[in-house]
Amino acid sequence: MTAPQVSVILPVYNEAESLPLLWPELEAALGALGRPAEVLVVDDGSTDGSAELVREWQRKDPRVRLVRLGANCGLTAALLAGFESARGSIIVTMDSDLQYDPADLVNLVALVDRHDAALGWRARRQDPWLKRISSRIANRVRTAVLGDDVRDSACTFRAMRRRCTSAIPPFQGMHRFVPTLLKQAGFRVVEVEVRHRPRQHGESKYGVRNRALRAFVDLLAVRWMRSRRVSYRIVEDTGGDDPR
Repeated sequence: MTAPQVSVILPVYNEAESLPLLWPELEAALGALGRPAEVLVVDDGSTDGSAELVREWQRKDPRVRLVRLGANCGLTAALLAGFESARGSIIVTMDSDLQYDPADLVNLVALVDRHDAALGWRARRQDPWLKRISSRIANRVRTAVLGDDVRDSACTFRAMRRRCTSAIPPFQGMHRFVPTLLKQAGFRVVEVEVRHRPRQHGESKYGVRNRALRAFVDLLAVRWMRSRRVSYRIVEDTGGDDPR
């Protein structure tokens, strides 16, 4: 198989009902992409047979790979595991719950030709009203604390150059702050509207009750990291022997 230029990372946790519907859409999007690609499914300790469904994908399409975590470790861990295993120079991340339209990945990847990262923005969110309101409040708090202008920090539908992953530290909760982390690392970032759909099966794994306090603590951690970030500019390097 041709070496992939694009790695699509799908974190999965108990999405056995959604995966059979997702694959035809994703397969069509890969066909429209026009670049060699791989689909890296990171199973985050599912107990509903999600991994077995991905193995069926593998038998039909050699572009599919399965990475299984030994236990449910959370979204940040699943994404980091995907980054580590991905082979493409462009990394795409998206949820596997059918709320994103895989067709939008074509536009996201194309924008990476001119930017370091193209980040999805759910202008018309199709979530329950409580989740929409809590997200608006969270965005305002984040903007007040970090002073950034990110419109949808929690949207996981993104495309980025591989080197961008170096800006995401290996700490729980960092998936919520990818746009901020990329910007503060100096990467060229653009936000682009992506389609958002109502959830068809199951329930969200990230509700208001189980994430509000943790998200605020993570926000303070990102602010601390920003305040302690080392910044320098080399103005001359005359060469010399390799110090190693």
